[in-house]
Amino acid sequence: MTGGWIRACTVAELPPGQAIAIETEPPVAVFNTGDGFYATDDTCTHEESSLAEGYLDGDVIECPFHMATFCVRTGKVLSPPATEPLRTFPTRVTDEEVWVHVGDPDRTDRPE
Repeated sequence: MTGGWIRACTVAELPPGQAIAIETEPPVAVFNTGDGFYATDDTCTHEESSLAEGYLDGDVIECPFHMATFCVRTGKVLSPPATEPLRTFPTRVTDEEVWVHVGDPDRTDRPE
């Protein structure tokens, strides 16, 4: 990890409409919406379920457990049963690699 940035995957490893979970504490989900890469907590705020295993439609992720939906850009809850938003994380693409900042939110220096 460099300054809070961790390498999630390469651009080629995460095609549009797909998501992956990265093993951090807590786990983070990385999404390719087709027009960008976004990262949120991987665990649904309603029940403990991996959002990376959910259904991604544009910038909306549907939890595979109880079908709560969230905006992956903002973390905002879009439908119940979830009521708490997701935490979001900055992402960057550098040299065809997707990076996620999981460190101090006030320090988002470029990954080295």
